Amino acid sequence: QVQLVESGGGLVQAGGSLTLSCAASGDTICISSMGWYRQAPGKERALVADFIIGGITHYAESMKGRSTISRDNAKDTLFLQMSSLKPEDTAVYYCNAVWGKPCIDGEVDSWGRGAQVTVSS
Repeated sequence: QVQLVESGGGLVQAGGSLTLSCAASGDTICISSMGWYRQAPGKERALVADFIIGGITHYAESMKGRSTISRDNAKDTLFLQMSSLKPEDTAVYYCNAVWGKPCIDGEVDSWGRGAQVTVSS
């Protein structure tokens, strides 16, 4: 199993910055990718950024240039640095990990409980 715990959410003014952290524990050696998703009220959960083991990253178009995803392998922690935040960035941000072999056959997703980010105008 892989457990994920997010931290760092909160209230920030428009134009401000925030860094989210996600601490992974358990079968972290079997993680192939990690990422951040967000879900705003009334909307579906959507990718913000992900980090594939090996260093490949992807960003949602709306977050390009305003966010950086990184991972501290020694601490099994994923980060999301966000800047120039806008009110439309307000959402619950979820940490995700995809993991599988050799821990299990196939691949499964693990999710954290989420961290609220509120951007005031």
